[in-house]
Amino acid sequence: MTGDALEAIARTLGLPVPFPSVEHYRRVAAAIAGRAGNGPLLAGISGPQGSGKSTMAAFVAALLEKSGLPTAVLSLDDLYLDREDRPTALHPLFATRGVPGTHDVALGLDVIDRLFAGGGNIPRFDKARDRRRPPAEWDNFPRSAGVVLLEGWCVGAGPEDETALAAPINRLEAEEDPAGIWRRQVNAFVAGPYRTLFDRIGFLVYLRAPSFDCVLRWRTLQERKLRALEGKRAGMDDSELARFVSHYERLTRHLAATLPARADLLVHLDEAQAIAGLVVRDNYVD
Repeated sequence: MTGDALEAIARTLGLPVPFPSVEHYRRVAAAIAGRAGNGPLLAGISGPQGSGKSTMAAFVAALLEKSGLPTAVLSLDDLYLDREDRPTALHPLFATRGVPGTHDVALGLDVIDRLFAGGGNIPRFDKARDRRRPPAEWDNFPRSAGVVLLEGWCVGAGPEDETALAAPINRLEAEEDPAGIWRRQVNAFVAGPYRTLFDRIGFLVYLRAPSFDCVLRWRTLQERKLRALEGKRAGMDDSELARFVSHYERLTRHLAATLPARADLLVHLDEAQAIAGLVVRDNYVD
């Protein structure tokens, strides 16, 4: 694909031109296309908050479409349960969406099956209202997908060892989950229904941040920009954000420790969120 064609995709997605990650995305798309030669492929794109999963998924999908491979994108965020349907009876911390246990995994599996079998509607979640949009507002993918890109912060997660759950790792766990009920329930969801979904992934991309401190810093910058653009109540202040991100810290650290060895393609990010390099299995790609 020519540089002009890549720039056209970047403009369509509202990205700056020249876009520095274009060549990296092209290589990700080529690796996925190579695996898709064996039949319909569910490819996972995983990485912590703020790592660029959604942008990568959109760009890679456009590249695969240009190559003649019908590609749909399904975000784990669009599978959230409505607030009133989350399992808060198990623990009040499940009121906050994001961790395993707050998604409709069965819906995700059904959507993926339909996309491969002839196309169908892709759900969309309204974060402002904290509920899924009605089906009339879902996006339609009108043909059989050769690839479905499933992107989300915990895509590909496996359960932690039970012994690792004993001690809290942050203030949220120490003060709001002192007995470990919530974190053990999250782990049970990962080992159960989420494993059913993630085991279907035939190619896994993992975006690796340099550290968890970087993840918090990136997310803080996002919120500050949001408040600057839309007013102070448009987003969380720094203390609210720190508590919010604490919900994801345990699994984010677990993923950083386990997915690099399991991913088919590892994307190294630098502290500025830029792609520093790609590793495909044991082969380094400049």
